[in-house]
Amino acid sequence: MSALTVYPDDQPQAGESFFELDAIQQQLKALDVRFERWSADFAFAEDADTSTIIKAYQGPVEQLQADYGLKSVDVVKLYPDHPEKAALRKKFLSEHIHDDFEVRFFIEGRGLFCLHVKDKVYLILCEQGDLISVPAGTPHWFDMGEAPHFKCIRLFTTPEGWVATFTGSAIAQSFPTLDQYLAQSA
Repeated sequence: MSALTVYPDDQPQAGESFFELDAIQQQLKALDVRFERWSADFAFAEDADTSTIIKAYQGPVEQLQADYGLKSVDVVKLYPDHPEKAALRKKFLSEHIHDDFEVRFFIEGRGLFCLHVKDKVYLILCEQGDLISVPAGTPHWFDMGEAPHFKCIRLFTTPEGWVATFTGSAIAQSFPTLDQYLAQSA
């Protein structure tokens, strides 16, 4: 189940959680964060290639491209047996910003997007069917957990794709990781 918890940025133990789609969207809309649920136009095999996956979501992908001027689309996947999972996790767990929108649609699995806006931290649990767009310049980090399992469509405004500028802040270390967040919610 998708979830959002909003914390004061200096009180990682004092969060307010939201579980209903409308409530999550209302909280995130104030930050110019798009949060939606998508479904495929047709069923596809688990091992489908990138073009088949993107074609299954062609309508919404084309709408996002028109809305944000997105130029490149790809599919990224990461599973527990990936040899570089620890290094990738460490990189994404550091607070960073992008010059363009970060748009992710979760085809399978889950991940935790964490936004640091003004004096608040927003932890957004994204699961299969969830789309999130993080506005350019928004400090954030992402956790895929110790045993990552996700497949996402990624959209970018530049052909270079994922390019981050790290803030140097250690704030991410003060807030729950994906695994901790899931344990607290159980």
